Amino acid sequence: MAHRRPGGGRPVSPAGTSGRPGSRDTHGRRAPHDPRTHRDPHDPRTHRDPHDPRDHDGHRHPGDHHDHHDHRDHRGPLGAAARPVRLGPRAVTVLALVSAIGVAAFCWPLLADADSAVTGHAQDAPWLFAALLPLLVGVVVATLADGGMDAKAVAMLGVLAAAGAALRPLGAGTAGLEPMFFLMVLSGRVLGPGFGFVLGSVTMFASALLTGGVGPWMPFQMLAMGWFTMGAGLLPGADRLRGRAELLMLVGYGCAAAFAYGTVMNLYGWTIVPGLASGVSFQAGAPVAENLVRFGAYVLATSLGWDLGRAVLTVVLTLAAGPTLLRALRRATRRAAFEAQVTFEAAGTPAGK
Repeated sequence: MAHRRPGGGRPVSPAGTSGRPGSRDTHGRRAPHDPRTHRDPHDPRTHRDPHDPRDHDGHRHPGDHHDHHDHRDHRGPLGAAARPVRLGPRAVTVLALVSAIGVAAFCWPLLADADSAVTGHAQDAPWLFAALLPLLVGVVVATLADGGMDAKAVAMLGVLAAAGAALRPLGAGTAGLEPMFFLMVLSGRVLGPGFGFVLGSVTMFASALLTGGVGPWMPFQMLAMGWFTMGAGLLPGADRLRGRAELLMLVGYGCAAAFAYGTVMNLYGWTIVPGLASGVSFQAGAPVAENLVRFGAYVLATSLGWDLGRAVLTVVLTLAAGPTLLRALRRATRRAAFEAQVTFEAAGTPAGK
């Protein structure tokens, strides 16, 4: 039992010891073990992890570095990361097929003879549209079969397509200002290339119905927008790259892809627009290299300013709203848990066994 000194002050242990293990009394003898003051390093009640940001009272310090590294934006329930929709072998095969058909549809007039009965796109659009719709359904079905998409992903596809279609009328026909492009970039980045291709094509189809823009150009616009959105899903670092570096990469891609989209669509219109100057007009049967030079002059003379407006608006909207929308899309992806596998365990079986 500890005794208090006559003059007051802190209590002392018997025999003049401090009560700590290993201390000695006034005669140099080792003090006996006192269980009241000894702390077992293996006792979880007294041992404190040096990496634990909380103090001994269980409170977190406000200035602790753990408060500045919040990983909630990258992890979902049960620690699952927000990942793009997985692209399986069946979906890759269908995407390669539809892309090959699209490239052939855009480029075949360059290979047509001068005396060919059809040297433009006026007659091939219905056939391309008839082939494109089943292939889009094929991409969705193949992704479902590969386990990368489920009913929740299809529902999100509908929501994003409706949002993109609603954005298009806000800038259609005004100096190339099309706000839907930045949403396609962010959606393709978060949800992956297969989802992105279908989303871009369906969004363009829905917006054409909404704005009355149905015509022979519509299937070509669907293909071009599908490639535009798919390209965002193919950018590197989908699982790791975050923050400012990711945003700058998306800004650069959005700017370059906005010009690329306009260039691809010019390849469709250039072959069917009559009355052009001889230096920029399409010449059926001419060598491919000569027609490509004419096409480059046509792009610079007719659509560079229009494409510039699209690129600038995409960059501005991505910088302004990109971080917020990326977090929202990733949070929605985590909560939907597209690839979560449901398992059932027998009653009485411990978890994890």
